[in-house]
Amino acid sequence: MPDTTPSELPDAARDGRLSYAVFQLARAHRGHAAAMLRALNLHPGQELLLMQLFDRDGQTQTELLERVGLDHSTVSKSLRRMQEAGLLTREPAPHDRRVMVVSLTDTGRALKEPIADMWRTLEQISVRDLTPDQVEMFTTWAYTIEKSVRDHSRQAPAE
Repeated sequence: MPDTTPSELPDAARDGRLSYAVFQLARAHRGHAAAMLRALNLHPGQELLLMQLFDRDGQTQTELLERVGLDHSTVSKSLRRMQEAGLLTREPAPHDRRVMVVSLTDTGRALKEPIADMWRTLEQISVRDLTPDQVEMFTTWAYTIEKSVRDHSRQAPAE
């Protein structure tokens, strides 16, 4: 098993070892994913929107927002950039002109396999030193931790 002990855990993180490890993991993973996305001329998060549209094209902006779990301004900015890059269109819905329907262009649809390949490669890099059982356990634990944090955030008053 590879050495998984950080070279130096800051004193202030001593009682938050798991949280520190999650932060370090997220930072490393996101950084590597961002580099891979740059090769596709995408910014982090844009692939999440595209993946939702690959599964169901023609969603409203609100539906996309709910599915990716990002805030409204982030999604709006990303969609605007993606529209300017020719990946998608945003048009008013026939039933309500205030509602924007987001649809892929041929250029956007063409990114489906490159994005799937990117995620497959990132997965292979991420799990190369883990057994299939460890991958399954980690995935379960990660979603359990994510749910705990999300549930607490819903209950906690804004600071």
